[in-house]
Amino acid sequence: MKYMLLIHSGAVDEQGGAPQCTVEDWMAYDKDVRDAGIHVSGESLADLVTATTVRVSPAGERTVTDGPFAEMRELLGGFLVIDVPDLDAALDWAARCPGSRDGGSVVVRPVADFGA
Repeated sequence: MKYMLLIHSGAVDEQGGAPQCTVEDWMAYDKDVRDAGIHVSGESLADLVTATTVRVSPAGERTVTDGPFAEMRELLGGFLVIDVPDLDAALDWAARCPGSRDGGSVVVRPVADFGA
């Protein structure tokens, strides 16, 4: 079953990265996921200052603003889609993710399969 891991950082450093995680931590985790044969897709997101938010009113009027929500405490840093046997396996991989440390979190959600 496919699960999406939404990787949130509790804090960011001056470069927009999570200070509790090194590049080596992420490279090792990525290698482990790929070596386990469970990697489906995944991406890191660009710096938060590049974000744009779109909202459409009930009347159909579009509003575009720079940045994400005004008062976010966590930042979505990226995502990973894995294909594992069950939720317990997905939770194990989420706990191993460097983004789950030191104030960060990983939200685990099943990917809907509308073809099933």
